[in-house]
Amino acid sequence: MTIESQTGMKSKKAHTSAVGVAIKHSQFLTDEERWNAIVRRDPAADGSFYYSVRTTGVYCRPSCPARLARQENVRFHLTGQSARDAGFRPCKRCRPEGPCLTDRRKASIAKACSLIEAADESVDGGELAIAVSMSRFHFHRIFKEITGLTPKQYATAHRAKRLRSELSTSATVTEAIYRAGYNSSSRFYTTASKVLGMTPSDFRARGANSNIHFCVGECSLGSILVGVTGKGICAILLGDDPDALVRDLQNRFSNAKLVGGDAEIEAWMARVVGFVEAPGIGLDLPLDVRGTAFQQRVWQALTKVPIGSTTSYAEIAEQMGSPRAVRAVAQACAANALAVAIPCHRVVRSDGSLSGYRWGIERKRELLNREAKS
Repeated sequence: MTIESQTGMKSKKAHTSAVGVAIKHSQFLTDEERWNAIVRRDPAADGSFYYSVRTTGVYCRPSCPARLARQENVRFHLTGQSARDAGFRPCKRCRPEGPCLTDRRKASIAKACSLIEAADESVDGGELAIAVSMSRFHFHRIFKEITGLTPKQYATAHRAKRLRSELSTSATVTEAIYRAGYNSSSRFYTTASKVLGMTPSDFRARGANSNIHFCVGECSLGSILVGVTGKGICAILLGDDPDALVRDLQNRFSNAKLVGGDAEIEAWMARVVGFVEAPGIGLDLPLDVRGTAFQQRVWQALTKVPIGSTTSYAEIAEQMGSPRAVRAVAQACAANALAVAIPCHRVVRSDGSLSGYRWGIERKRELLNREAKS
């Protein structure tokens, strides 16, 4: 098998485009690599080349699910147009002249997300699957693979987001609950604290009726702030400027009453600082963890990474059953407000090098060094 020449009738523009594709997909430069990609129907190869089959007269994407052709009947093409120029017609199964399967799936899931967001009430998963022309099982699997959440988790997270918005504009809490898509106020109130982190009335007042006790101190990593609600520690912030840490806490609860420096919180601070200095002792204090459903799944996965060990964003995404959600995992790590307690410092790049850290790369390096010695 040989790939067709790019000389002769090919324009300079088409040649440049083809070379660009080849560089972008350098792992599929040889005939052997291309054939192996076809054998395993590798979607990662889609767009890097196409192949035609002499006996059928069609050309396909590498991921085409059609029956595997005999190797001697296969010819490779850098573009779909070159395959058509050679007299081959597009396959009706993989539709190589249109968006690839991955893009079509993303478009279908985006449509499903839009339907969820536009619905006044919860939408049945079966109805969503029908709307995007998938089986229920296949839709559920693809939805989770792309978004990192199940359709139900996505709907719950979106409904909570709508509720936060409605509580700021609706005349009453009850009106906000129903406008956000909750069909039962009594059912909502059983989970209100988990959804909002406080009662709906307190949230409506932007935390005006809630107290956040806090303490600012110093440790070997610089300034540290510990914030505590009635449920547990809601913030462990690290930095160089104590005033900046207090402003950060205030921005999170702009109308909450910040109460500083009582003996109990100072005792909590001492235990947190002790944990920072000697990670091996552990931190046996309750946490008030707040975030989206996906963020909380990421943070839960982080707490399972053993002390002295590291993992990668890709590995966390894989463990969660969402291998393509690497960027979302990184964003969840960046949103973590509980430094050390939720050990996002244990996440590194796939090659083992240190990646960004909300509290500073040097603090991340020092934390990992201490844990390695624990």
